[in-house]
Amino acid sequence: MATVRFFAAAAEAAGTATEAVDAETLGELLMIIAAERDDRFDAVLERSSILVDGLRTADPVTPILSDSIIDVLPPFAGG
Repeated sequence: MATVRFFAAAAEAAGTATEAVDAETLGELLMIIAAERDDRFDAVLERSSILVDGLRTADPVTPILSDSIIDVLPPFAGG
């Protein structure tokens, strides 16, 4: 199972900092994690950057491997 790591507002909205998810593509993974949560999480997810194994992507067909690390990074204040 891939590991999803939620940061800052994403962790707060998800109710957890990490989660194991079984998915074959990024699109499938995002549907799984959003289906379990409310509209507040959806709003954070829409604004977040997604990293798959350290590379930013928004392509729903990006493959997810069993040892992949997916980071959900909401916009951060400051600079």
